[in-house]
Amino acid sequence: MMTRLPDAVVGDAYRSTLGWDLIADLEDLNDRMPGHEGERIGADLVAEAFEDAGLDDATFDEFPIPTWRRGEAGLTVAHGDRETTFARSHELVELPGTPSGEVTGELVDLGYGLPEDFEDVDLTGDIAMASSLTPDDYGRWVHRSEKYRYAAESGAAGFVFYNHIEGSLPPTGSIGDLNDAGPIPAVGLSKEAGARLQRYCADGTVEADLSVDCETGRGTSRNIEATVGPDTDEAVLFTAHVDGHDVGTAANDNGFGTAMVVEVGKILARVADELETKVRLVVFGAEETGLYGSYYWSHTHDLEDVKCIVNVDGAGYSRQLEIHDHGFEQMSEAFDAVSDEYEIPIRTESQLRPHSDHWPFVQRGVAGAQGRSTSGGSDRGWGHTHADTMDKLDVRDLRDMSILCAAGVARLAREDVTVDHVDDAEIRQACLDDDFDVGMKATGTWPWGAEKDWPWADEL
Repeated sequence: MMTRLPDAVVGDAYRSTLGWDLIADLEDLNDRMPGHEGERIGADLVAEAFEDAGLDDATFDEFPIPTWRRGEAGLTVAHGDRETTFARSHELVELPGTPSGEVTGELVDLGYGLPEDFEDVDLTGDIAMASSLTPDDYGRWVHRSEKYRYAAESGAAGFVFYNHIEGSLPPTGSIGDLNDAGPIPAVGLSKEAGARLQRYCADGTVEADLSVDCETGRGTSRNIEATVGPDTDEAVLFTAHVDGHDVGTAANDNGFGTAMVVEVGKILARVADELETKVRLVVFGAEETGLYGSYYWSHTHDLEDVKCIVNVDGAGYSRQLEIHDHGFEQMSEAFDAVSDEYEIPIRTESQLRPHSDHWPFVQRGVAGAQGRSTSGGSDRGWGHTHADTMDKLDVRDLRDMSILCAAGVARLAREDVTVDHVDDAEIRQACLDDDFDVGMKATGTWPWGAEKDWPWADEL
């Protein structure tokens, strides 16, 4: 029975460069946008790393997705007797899923872009602006796509999403529909450009022209999977996503998580004979544009065979591991035991996180946790910007986090460690209690109700 990883295995893991080298290889692809060539090559690199980790049964599972490619975009504003155009890459980027279009209207600043900021506001023909920040005391994170939908529903003809992180870093992030582009053109703007436009708006009426050129289409993505341990029907899943946005190099989000899956697989391969339940190491595709890979996996496998899922996303900020257990206390208890064994603090939280690749499982009652690391704030920091690059990461963080997660997964794989599923009605009520339903209903991602028209629906 696995109770603690052998010292020799931990020592070898702390000298491993396999995951770190993988992050470098993924960074060098530059663009791992879902459906792009870089994502496909990234999946091949993961399969090679699985083999190098001692996992010889890597498999691919391909599925259809909507695709999007950026073109040119610009925002021209008139202030006083001067006209300024924001179009350089450190000022403005298109948001994936935006449609092409040219719109002219009054620029209106909606501040944080919270639901109440849009109440009784008529934005017909206007270009709405909102910050990427959600106040820490608001109670829940208001996603960019939620702010975008409120703007569109209020009649706005365009949307500008300005960053609250300094450094001339316009934020990206998907705002598209499940199978198509969103309703109005949308761009991300740097904090510095956003502050300038806030100043203009405070002075009075500001007229603006927003121009967006992009391409939408159809393509494919892939999940990559390997297994370790006994050939049991039941399995513990340890997951991340290989895709990333086409600005920056997606080193942390989620090259770091992908590297962790490989390193955890390498560690567990050393103790495979002691595992009592199979561990499935899954690297999903197309997370950034709609969790397509994890939804596809969860729709094409029997979830009764999933003992639990631990998904790592946003884990490269530090070596302070956080486990968000979504109310599945047995998940936190497993990592609390690891914390005690290794005398390393692991922070656990119970609130739902209805984003990233654990969510398609958790919403259906499967016990699931997200592994993250402390970022020093409630936001994603460099994520979804040009600055999400490998120089922000630390190989020591990768090693520490991988060892702790391998120990946690090994513990969850024990037969005497039970992890109970719940009825999805319990998850639904938790969403209602924490007001997450507000944002999900606004963005069309509320999972209870009408069946979603997934791109692969005809295959199921």
